[in-house]
Amino acid sequence: MPSNNTNFFECTTSGGITLLKSENNLKKNIFFDRSVSCEKIQFHFVLNGEINFHYNKGAYSLNVTKGNYIVLYNPDKELPINAENSPQTKILSIIISIKKFHNLFSEENDIQFLKDENINKKYYAQEKISNPVFITLNDLFLSFGKNIAKNNLYLKAKTYELFSYIYDSSRDTNIEKCPFLTNEENFNKIKMAKEIALKNLLNPPTLLNLSKEINLSLKKLKEGFKKIYGKTVYQFLLDHKMELAKKLLSERKKNVNEVSIKLGYSTASHFIAAFKNKYGVTPKTYSKNLN
Repeated sequence: MPSNNTNFFECTTSGGITLLKSENNLKKNIFFDRSVSCEKIQFHFVLNGEINFHYNKGAYSLNVTKGNYIVLYNPDKELPINAENSPQTKILSIIISIKKFHNLFSEENDIQFLKDENINKKYYAQEKISNPVFITLNDLFLSFGKNIAKNNLYLKAKTYELFSYIYDSSRDTNIEKCPFLTNEENFNKIKMAKEIALKNLLNPPTLLNLSKEINLSLKKLKEGFKKIYGKTVYQFLLDHKMELAKKLLSERKKNVNEVSIKLGYSTASHFIAAFKNKYGVTPKTYSKNLN
């Protein structure tokens, strides 16, 4: 169990995946311990700071720094987590049974580590966190907290998305060809554009003004945003609005008209049409089905 750590969360999804989140906002190192059975594989992603994993009662230590992750599996020996987080460290860990993990991938995959004949072989790797993986990790980290139960399905889906980015070779090929994911400056500008657009959700800037604000051409903004987030700026904001609408409706504190006003729609009919187009039901029907 964690010690001296007031920002530690653990959740096991319906798919049998355990997620661990640890954030050290103190000015001193913090420690946490957790047992892990030998049929489990471990993934530890360091989003910020650095962490030391201690093994064999401290006889051996493994240091992992910001922007890196490790994968650990040993079917012959338990590898309990005995970690020391430095100040300002953010880490997200995933623990899953090796059989469950292998079942997530098709038999046709060409990754040696995921071949059935290697399921009983120990494995260790330390890799760099790619930009698409970092985006998914950040989404997981931000949504993982007090409302874990409500976010269970979301966490499971995001974890699957994370594995697909790491192990889907066809995606890796596309990522290598994408200049926005290999150019850190462009990547940060596109990320800034997303943050500006979300901050001004009810009255977003035009794409031209947005491109000027982040100092990136309109063409590169459009292309980069779609390649990084999988959709246009407009579609991204609309989807975010609709997710917010579902949240507001589920809280039952506002009726349909109030939600439409809250989200900046000029008329309730426009909001109802957008919601139905996205989810196939009207907001009113959605609210009733919550019962």
